[in-house]
Amino acid sequence: MPTSPVLPLLGRGLVAGGAAGLAAGLFSLLLAEPLMDRAIRAEERRSAAEEHAHGAAQAVQHHEELFSRSTQHGGLVVTAVVAGLALGVLVAVAYAAVHRRDPRALPWPRALAFCGAAFLAVSLLPGIRYPANPPGVGDAGTVGDRQALWLASVAIGVLGMFLVRQVYVRLVARPEPVRHIATALTAVAVLLALFLLPGNPDPVPVEASLLWEFRMLSLASHALLWAVFAAVFGALGVRAAARSAVEVTAPAPSPAGQRVA
Repeated sequence: MPTSPVLPLLGRGLVAGGAAGLAAGLFSLLLAEPLMDRAIRAEERRSAAEEHAHGAAQAVQHHEELFSRSTQHGGLVVTAVVAGLALGVLVAVAYAAVHRRDPRALPWPRALAFCGAAFLAVSLLPGIRYPANPPGVGDAGTVGDRQALWLASVAIGVLGMFLVRQVYVRLVARPEPVRHIATALTAVAVLLALFLLPGNPDPVPVEASLLWEFRMLSLASHALLWAVFAAVFGALGVRAAARSAVEVTAPAPSPAGQRVA
């Protein structure tokens, strides 16, 4: 089977990313947005109580929302699809780079393994260190610091998964217990490195049950995103491999004017 060129991989990545983004966007719209509305109402009540306690002289002036909630709901799905398309391009390039030396590997298990590792590196590990918070939580002055911490956690997660894979590959000649234990210890070291980063600089004044539900739904939307991406990307890979196998085994056309018995 010839090495998969990058352009078909990009096409598969775009299709899988669009489908995954749409699925995650609809999931968030149907399940997470009602919870976000509750969080926004709770934040408004808390701000109103603080303003009342500090007096009208120190009250914070509120402005009307630039977009209505219904417009924001539609924008959520559109944004999720666009983000999925961008993710598809990045994953296709990374997939081609990681597996360029092993073009004959089966596309379905390879896609599942790759997307599972990506979910761990980009979503689960950073989410363990810096769980998602409802909108309105946190000081506006610390947005840059929080974004930098989150990006640092993603970088550690990605590099950590690469290190885990390298340990597993380089110990392929060793007995399985040795290889598995070394891989597990490497993963634990990556998790410990994440917790060396500073904690969230802002308090989270949100009801515990609402905060838990929001964080679980946020993590579930990431899991759905990667699951749909892996399924579509892997299925398209199986289809491409089947077509390539048919082309290789197909008989060559007979010369012009020669009858085929």
